[in-house]
Amino acid sequence: MAGSERAKMAAGEWYTCLDDDLEALRVTARDAVFEHNCLPPRQRGNLGPGLKALLGRAGEGARIEAPFHCAYGFNIFLGDGAFLNAGCTILDTASVRIGSGTLLGPNVQIYCAEHHKEAAGRQAGLEIARPVEIGANAWIGGSAIILGGVSIGEGAIVGAGAVVTRDVAANTTVVGNPARAVKRD
Repeated sequence: MAGSERAKMAAGEWYTCLDDDLEALRVTARDAVFEHNCLPPRQRGNLGPGLKALLGRAGEGARIEAPFHCAYGFNIFLGDGAFLNAGCTILDTASVRIGSGTLLGPNVQIYCAEHHKEAAGRQAGLEIARPVEIGANAWIGGSAIILGGVSIGEGAIVGAGAVVTRDVAANTTVVGNPARAVKRD
């Protein structure tokens, strides 16, 4: 794996997503996500079996409502009782850690991938992966977008539709685009 595109992605270096090995990993994730999204709710439970096996960690009682989408799955770590509502998308080119008791509203999007600023770099598939961390007992409102490299503190609230481009302190409420603090407990 040394020098591979996957190794570069994991190291937070520029890599090309137009790589056969990375595509094979995305196909595996798409299969697990398809199963999760298509199983009847009583059969699926909190997580479809393929998705549960794919995730980096699925804590006790963690739940993902269908439909759901992720890029790789193995970079997603869910704490105990974490809840992702319907329509969430996680482009987990880097680690995404969601703390225990944290709630994500419908259609929340987490984007770890950042494409190259130059057109030639984008055409070559160059991107860089930046991790996202969300502390315990946070609440991310519906349709919020969280960009790579962001940490959201324990107990924080992100308002519906907010675009989070920088860190959010613990027990702080942010809203808007770009998200800005409106309250600190």
